[in-house]
Amino acid sequence: MSPARSPTARHARWQSVLTVAALAAAVALPVVLVSVGGGVAGHELASLEQTGYQLVVSAEGLHGIEDAHADEAKILALPEVAAAAPILSVAVDVFNESGNVSPVLAEGVVPAQFSPTLGPTEAGLFPSPLPLGDPNDSARYDNGSYAGRATLDVLLSSTYASRFHVQLGQQVVVSPTINASLGVRYNVTGFFGTPLSLVQPSGAFAAILLLSNLQVLTGYATGPHTVVPDGADTIEVVVSPSAADRSSVIDTVARELQALFPAYTVTTLSSEASQLQTAAGVLTGFYLALSSVGLTVGLLFLALVLVRRVERERRSIGIRRALGVPSRSIAGGILQDGAVLAAEGAVAGVAGGYLVVQGLARWASAAVQEAARLAVFQPPFLAELVAAVVALSAVASIAAVRAAARLDILEELR
Repeated sequence: MSPARSPTARHARWQSVLTVAALAAAVALPVVLVSVGGGVAGHELASLEQTGYQLVVSAEGLHGIEDAHADEAKILALPEVAAAAPILSVAVDVFNESGNVSPVLAEGVVPAQFSPTLGPTEAGLFPSPLPLGDPNDSARYDNGSYAGRATLDVLLSSTYASRFHVQLGQQVVVSPTINASLGVRYNVTGFFGTPLSLVQPSGAFAAILLLSNLQVLTGYATGPHTVVPDGADTIEVVVSPSAADRSSVIDTVARELQALFPAYTVTTLSSEASQLQTAAGVLTGFYLALSSVGLTVGLLFLALVLVRRVERERRSIGIRRALGVPSRSIAGGILQDGAVLAAEGAVAGVAGGYLVVQGLARWASAAVQEAARLAVFQPPFLAELVAAVVALSAVASIAAVRAAARLDILEELR
């Protein structure tokens, strides 16, 4: 029987294949976790850095900011503030002319204040100026009475318009519930793209209305039965261009805002970015710690396979030692075998992790697809990961090296 076809040789080959597979699975896990997690964190960090605003005023609870229009006026009175954009986000139902209904994320804005908060990337997704008919949202609001003339215009996301074949100039019914009779008919005056986000994916259906219109529609206007009078989720604050790059001025504006609204939370985007970077670092450490469990199992399997090789080749090793082959040369061969198996497993793991991410980006659920498409494969990290696995193979080879060194030459040559 050919030695290559012997049961012992086949068993040895299967041991090598399983070792490579175990190491590949262990390496693929951090590749997937770190690439996707780092890509998502990097995307969110880039989004923060590219926004047009520098500070955010928010409050706890559902739509916790009260008197949003009045708060806007107070903030605009500060000397270094260029724009203050109150934003209310509520899920509504939109009925098109064909009677199709779909849930839509509606945002109520003050057009003249909202546009300056858009960064360079987002600004290209929106018409300028926003064609909502009332740039300052002062007509219907009417100094808090909400009794003024309503301009019923709406902007729809291009994804919604494409899905339901809505054209410019058509009308849609925007309702706070699935009951169309509670809705209001709006004129479609424009479309906008939706930026890529995990909170609002690129395929999300969205709409933009005047803040006062959305407040009246959903019960956040002034009145005896109002949930939150003149309610909003946040107020995004833009400082003057001359102060946008000066952290001291931004910190001063933050203190002034906190003094104006002691019950609200004032956050600077620089602090959010710092917190995000810290969180990303912690998550990366967690991912690597989690992956170390699988890597430990793979290296233990490698150690067992190398020990079995020494046991299987003990007569050959004894002959070589009897012929004067130095022990360090035999140990070097064992280390080389371990390094080769580890390198093959690590490279296979990197390739497998990449294929897994690509598969998730194509066939997983919508939210997972968005996250997978943001994955970033960093060559330095991947190279360090492969090098670390190869280096750790030397530790896994110690047991086999010691087993070879303890062999009794006379006993093996008998």
